[in-house]
Formats: sequence, C-alpha cells, structure tokens
Amino acid sequence: MSRISERFQTCREAGRAALIPYITGGDPSPQQTVEIMHGLVAGGADIIEIGVPFSDPMADGPVIQAACLRALQAGTSVQDLFAAVREFRRQDTQTPVVFMGYANTLEAIGYKSYVEQAAAAGVDGLLTVDLPPDEAGELTGIAAEAGVELIYLVAPNTSEQRLEYISKAAGGFIYAVALKGVTGAANLDTDLVAGQVAAIRNASQLPVAVGFGVRDPQGAAAVARVADGVVVGSALVQMIADYGTAPDLAQRLQDAAAALRRGMDAATQSGGNA
Repeated sequence: MSRISERFQTCREAGRAALIPYITGGDPSPQQTVEIMHGLVAGGADIIEIGVPFSDPMADGPVIQAACLRALQAGTSVQDLFAAVREFRRQDTQTPVVFMGYANTLEAIGYKSYVEQAAAAGVDGLLTVDLPPDEAGELTGIAAEAGVELIYLVAPNTSEQRLEYISKAAGGFIYAVALKGVTGAANLDTDLVAGQVAAIRNASQLPVAVGFGVRDPQGAAAVARVADGVVVGSALVQMIADYGTAPDLAQRLQDAAAALRRGMDAATQSGGNA
C-alpha cells in the first residue's frame, strides 16, 4: 500500500478528513521550504502538496502566481525541491508529499528522469495540471514503475463519462476542483461540493480531496463533512507573502494548519465524514 493510501486509511479509521496544505516550493526561499513542511505537519497536516514554481501557472490565481514569481526570483529549481523532500524525509518518512505543477517542467527534464528523481527523493504523487490522462501515456508507465501515483483534477462541469475515464486512470486520490476558475477565485458553494463528491464516489473507489476556494477553518470544516480530504492553498500562501521575512513564519503556518485541523475535526466528530 502506498503512503498516500495508508494515510487516507488512517484518517478514515480515525473518522476524520485529511488536511492537505499547499505551499509553493521555494517560497519565500528554497532554504525555508523544509522548515515550513515540518511546521505544517506539526500543525496537523496529513499530506503536503508542493507547487513546483512555473512562469505561467494558468490554473492558479494571483496569490499563487505571485508565490511562483517569488520562488523563481529566489532561484528555486526543481532540483532544489527534490533536495528539500530528501531533507524532509530524514525526519519524516510517513507524511505523503505530492508535487503539483505543469507539463513543461517534466518535459524539460524528461519524464523518466523527473519521475525517477522524484521517487528517489521521496515524492509520492504528481498532479500535472495540463497533462490529462489522455496525453499521459508515456508518463503513466514510468510513474507506475517508479511507484509514483498520478493524481488528476475533476472539475464541477466534468461529464459523467469523462469522470469514469479519469477515475480509471487516477491513483492516490481524486482532486475535486470546487469551483470554475483558478485557485482562490471564489467562495465555496458547499451544496455543490457535496453533490460533486457524491458523483465522484459513484465513479471511483479512490478518496476524494476538494480544493480551490477553501480559505479558512469554517470552509475546511464544511468540506470535511463530505470529502475525504481538504486542500488549502491560497490562504496559506498569502501568509507566506505577508510574513515571508518574519523569523516565526513556520510557526505561523503551523498555527494556521492547527486551526484548520481543529475546525475539520470538530465538524467530522459532530456530523461524521459522509
């Protein structure tokens, strides 16, 4: 069983949803990424999602676009992120790590080299926004051989037929995009999210994590009532923008993760994870 599957099983047995914080790797500097990752885990994160900084992150809103720019201006490379995960794994061998990024980065390095380096560093999954399963044939075989799971996005307007196709190709979990637009674009409609999660569960046995638009403990709690995982990105990345030079940045992020954790746990303990 993979680290991602084990973690969702642990959460399921504990009756809680997985907290999946997103940070952009190398923001505000490559040297701070590992400390931030450990802080998020100490705050209650179950899976860490690391955005690979890219010059044209078309699925991301202004907050994460700015984070990508900061990371790139700080000189962050993919090799820095592999090194960060290797360093993280020296202390934490259990928390799954997922890289979210764009196909250009993989193509520049080469699918096989990228996946093998990611697996060797301790990366568990890849979410490549602009590489749908229809076009991931070569990557699919390479990732399977390396034990790296390919995670795919499902949008609110994804058809039932398309959802079944994606579900057959996906590994790890299904990432349900809660709204039409980019990350951090709008407030959640929790009724629509509940319906979307139910539709995905009809098509797939994989856990369903919901992201895009989850901003605070209240929103995370609402999603935790209906989904297996909650992805929070822009709100945390904005904290990095606001406090990037503060000596207690990692502690601030740990505290923010802990607040999300408390909200989610209170929701699932009072109403149960559907």
